[in-house]
Amino acid sequence: MPRQNRSKTPSFIVEMPLVVSNKDAGVLSSRFEAGRQLYNACLGEAMRRQKLVKQSKKYQEARAFKKGKARTVAFKEVNQAYGYSEYDLHSYCTTIRNSWIGEHIDSNTAQKLATRAFNASEKVAFGQAKKVRFKGKNQIDSLEGKTNKTGIRWINETLVWGNLQLKPHLTTYDPVVTHGRHSRVKYVRLVRRRINGKTFYYAQLVCEGKPFQKPKNRIGQGVVGLDIGPSTIAIVSDEFGKLTLFASELKLASNKIRQLQRKMERSRRANNPKNYNPDLVNKRGQKKKGTIKKSRHSWNNSRSYQKVRTAKANLERKLAAHRKSLHGKLVNEILSLGDNIKLEKLSYKSFQKNYGKSVVKRAPGEFVLHLKRKAESADVNVMEFSTKTTKLSQTCHQCESVKKKNLSDRIHQCDCGIYCQRDLYSAFLAKFVDEKELLQANQARDAWLGSEPILYAAWRQATQTNLRLGGRVPSSFGKFPESERVAAKVLNVDARVLGCCTNSGEPSRGIKTF
Repeated sequence: MPRQNRSKTPSFIVEMPLVVSNKDAGVLSSRFEAGRQLYNACLGEAMRRQKLVKQSKKYQEARAFKKGKARTVAFKEVNQAYGYSEYDLHSYCTTIRNSWIGEHIDSNTAQKLATRAFNASEKVAFGQAKKVRFKGKNQIDSLEGKTNKTGIRWINETLVWGNLQLKPHLTTYDPVVTHGRHSRVKYVRLVRRRINGKTFYYAQLVCEGKPFQKPKNRIGQGVVGLDIGPSTIAIVSDEFGKLTLFASELKLASNKIRQLQRKMERSRRANNPKNYNPDLVNKRGQKKKGTIKKSRHSWNNSRSYQKVRTAKANLERKLAAHRKSLHGKLVNEILSLGDNIKLEKLSYKSFQKNYGKSVVKRAPGEFVLHLKRKAESADVNVMEFSTKTTKLSQTCHQCESVKKKNLSDRIHQCDCGIYCQRDLYSAFLAKFVDEKELLQANQARDAWLGSEPILYAAWRQATQTNLRLGGRVPSSFGKFPESERVAAKVLNVDARVLGCCTNSGEPSRGIKTF
């Protein structure tokens, strides 16, 4: 089941709020509901056809082939035999539109929903997902067209969809929005959002060309190495180093969210006692709340429950928007340092399993997607290399020895005299990984003399400045060695350093002088 490579022209998105009356809101609500039912129907049909494909003998024979052109052709023939393709699903959604759904959804929008459903089923076919999720009521919040000629269109500063004509609500001059309004529109996406219990609609114009670039966000030149963790990031370029938390300025409000969750649970238990098993008492006499019964239930949610749920959703929406803004600032900072960015290829699903709380708060995977998206629009190269061939956190560039470290070991200390914070050191080595995904240790040795004070300065700033964390320094940063000689070395005051104390109080084997 090979994917098709489609050449794409550069594009960017400009979002504008829409002025929607109560009458128009009712029409839009009906169309979103029709789109949801069309999507579910297409998704169910796609999964049915995929099941028939996998049960066929031709599919089993194709799996026995070696990877190559013959195997690809065999899979393609099986898919065609059972009508499992994007365009076959387009034909299926045409038959669905011969009903009341056709009164609300045009052909282009229907085909885009069919494509979305096919892509979701394809993830299961390729093993990228275990199952698909059908959309419940009010769970589809975006509809889009294919072109700006029919269906959902943007004409004369107005969103036109059938008999609907919606004007944008623009209050201030924004050069980003102005740039988008003067660009050619490929197609339009209509987005629905719920804020403080109210529904708002937005038009996202997918425009052709490059996005507007603010003068302060210029692209730099050079190589930048990154080392990404569940909640931290190390950035190293030729003249800059930084170790920080993702979205360090974000006020997490974890206690407030936990209070709202408990309040929601108490309200739900009080209004739906039949849906829960009876409470249990253990041997110590401690009472344990009953779990939800394993069956389908109808839930009675009170008005107070709905208010608390809205407050929780609004708080989480604000946190997500603030985190996204802070991610954008960090991405712009990285792009200003260089046009060739190198980082390890990591499994962010593994991060979610092992460091769930940190990932929920800091979202490293979302940051990497943001970085790739902006780098692509700015013609910046982002290279991800395998950790199996490089082993940056275990390798010493000076003596080229490889020594496995525990996750609790936050400092790279080698017998040859190299001493540095682990994440900063990995980001430094990432700069010297070539296209074959091999570390060029000789290049790292040549650059170490000038980069060592930069890494020490970044480490010192990360550990001795509170970074707006209320004085708390994350344990993953490691303990910076408290020594006046090291401080003098970072500030280039002393030309020679005779020694440095480690965080255990014992003298190190010597840091190279410069």
